[in-house]
Amino acid sequence: MASINLIEAFQEFKDAENIDRPTMMKVVEDVFKTLLRKKYGSDENFDVIVNAEKGDLEIIRHRMIVEDGQVEDPLAQVAYTDAVKIEPDFEVGEELFQEIDLYDFGRRAILAAKQTLASRISDLKKNVLAQKYGDRIGEIISAEVYQVWKKEILLLDEEGNELILPKSEQIPQDYFKKGENIRAVVKKVDMKNNNPVIILSRTAPEFLAKLLEIEVPE
Repeated sequence: MASINLIEAFQEFKDAENIDRPTMMKVVEDVFKTLLRKKYGSDENFDVIVNAEKGDLEIIRHRMIVEDGQVEDPLAQVAYTDAVKIEPDFEVGEELFQEIDLYDFGRRAILAAKQTLASRISDLKKNVLAQKYGDRIGEIISAEVYQVWKKEILLLDEEGNELILPKSEQIPQDYFKKGENIRAVVKKVDMKNNNPVIILSRTAPEFLAKLLEIEVPE
């Protein structure tokens, strides 16, 4: 079976929470259907079968076998003489299923498909992160101090996502060291250069209110 190794790309999905397998498979399918449209002009008579466990895929082309000289649509039909070269038992009226060798698309096209897939994965991960924290605005979270700068503090959540606590959102007496866990409220999610920036606050009115709600001393 001709296949293209996509294990690394699939691993990107697995590392990002909330990106489910159906979404992963749909993205992979869309990327390779685009490849098919560029080569054949249509993807209507092709099935893209994704094996998420093994990290590979196959493309199956299906065409109806017709009498020689009766092919009106080469994408949907194949002449009997050509069909029996693949399998001698075929008959007119049957459907021919044929696996497409992915490397027939050429190295450049395959590389472009991989790059497109990586880009789509990256965009999905960004969207998941933005939605995750967009839904948590006003909620208190705990994160680890990773880097302390003059104007802001960089924190990491439990999944390694970067969060920002600006100096303007810190209490005057705040003093934190790398590795320390602190609480803050999710204030907003900004988008900069198509990347989500999660802004935290320890001065927002809801910060103290939320602390009192959960009755956890700060």
